[in-house]
Amino acid sequence: MNQQPITKPDIAPFTGRIRLLLQAVFALLFFCALAGFARAGEDDSAPLPVLSISVLQFGTAHWELDHILHRGLDRKNGYRLELKLVANLPASRLAVTGGSVNGAVADLLWAQSRFQADKPFLYVPFSSQIGDIVVPEGSDIRSVADLAGKRIGVAGGPDSKGWILVQNVAGQQGLDLEESADVQFAAPPLLSQALKRGQVDVIITYWHFAARLKGEGGWRSAIGMADLLTALDLDRNLPVLGYVFPAEWARDHGPLIDRFAASLHQAKTELADDQSHWQRLRPLMGDPEDGVFQALQAGFIAGIPEPQTDQRVADLQRLLTLTGADPDTLMPADLFHRRQP
Repeated sequence: MNQQPITKPDIAPFTGRIRLLLQAVFALLFFCALAGFARAGEDDSAPLPVLSISVLQFGTAHWELDHILHRGLDRKNGYRLELKLVANLPASRLAVTGGSVNGAVADLLWAQSRFQADKPFLYVPFSSQIGDIVVPEGSDIRSVADLAGKRIGVAGGPDSKGWILVQNVAGQQGLDLEESADVQFAAPPLLSQALKRGQVDVIITYWHFAARLKGEGGWRSAIGMADLLTALDLDRNLPVLGYVFPAEWARDHGPLIDRFAASLHQAKTELADDQSHWQRLRPLMGDPEDGVFQALQAGFIAGIPEPQTDQRVADLQRLLTLTGADPDTLMPADLFHRRQP
């Protein structure tokens, strides 16, 4: 019987395959580990910088700030927004001047007054809504000249921007409304009631109080504030309301301010482009009836400011001089923030 020699099987091909398989497994484990380390690094990274804003609980700025929080636009832009809700404007200003928050909403004249007091603030545009001039639907008042001899109610006192603009345009036409008209100053809600009761012929009031009147029906704008700006050779879209931040703090937190400005732009764009967002905001607006709700929505969108330009900054400075600011101590251009691309 012939016995065949026993030969060892050729396992080299199998060994090669096993080696390749092991290499693939180890590579996969290595990349998984790297991914795990990366996620761990993200979790352990420094928290997002916080930006705190003082805002009136039922103020118009709260609408867009609440939208930023709801949509996560702050975190998408690399910061975390915190709101401190206050009941009135003095409390909001006290919060920002006292340092308990980083920023607040204020008008152009307030920012100028702080600059003149050697306590400058950076001014980030919020709204170009100056106000409105409201009369009954059947009123014969349709121009500044028609205000002569009328009973005029003014919100905000003698320093009201709308009232100052009206007086300047009247002055161009040779009219002195302080002499030729009966002028009364009062709070906006009182003026709205006075107009309804026929105690005044026309009111110069804040835009959202005007929007509520017009939304109820029976009232209209007598003269457009933008037309007054045009008559004074000023840009029609001037951001007369802004978010203000102490200038020294703002210089140290420039990227954070830019991120905030970017989220503001996104919020305004979304609110202008998609009406469905407004239904969620309706309770913050006082849950108004449909006509008032639509008027408030339209008024807010109409006040979205255009990007700042050299000309608009120059016109804001001219507006300050028209409202009584010293031309030699105007807020400089670098205190007017321009949104970064």
